[in-house]
Amino acid sequence: MRLEEEIHQRNFRNPRQKALINLVFTHGWVSHKLKSILRSYDLSIPQYNVLRILNGAFPEPLTTSTIAARMLDKASDASRLVDRMHKKGWVEKNVCENDKRLVDVKLSSKGKELTQQLALIDDDLDGILGNLSVEQASQLNELLDQLRG
Repeated sequence: MRLEEEIHQRNFRNPRQKALINLVFTHGWVSHKLKSILRSYDLSIPQYNVLRILNGAFPEPLTTSTIAARMLDKASDASRLVDRMHKKGWVEKNVCENDKRLVDVKLSSKGKELTQQLALIDDDLDGILGNLSVEQASQLNELLDQLRG
């Protein structure tokens, strides 16, 4: 559905204003879809992001500061997220051997199991952008990269 119909607004100051509003609206739409998929795993979007980051580094640990730097949402508090995930048994935390001020984090066996379960929903996640062809998704990626400069 077109943005104008979704938000019941016909006029925009210019195409850039419309694009900005469209990005904000679409962010909310995508987040809602993603939350509904992750809900059955008792996962928030930031927790899913941490799992994705740790799974990419597995079996090597990452410090909480490295996790924070790789987060999609830079406002997320990686330390608190890791603490909550540790309480759920998804991650292991240890004092970093090279720098005692840092904490090393890696997926626990329960967390690795969860990431394997999440791999089964990749098609559902891809389906969020299912209205786009592979070429259109690639073009969108290029445009978004260009937007961020």
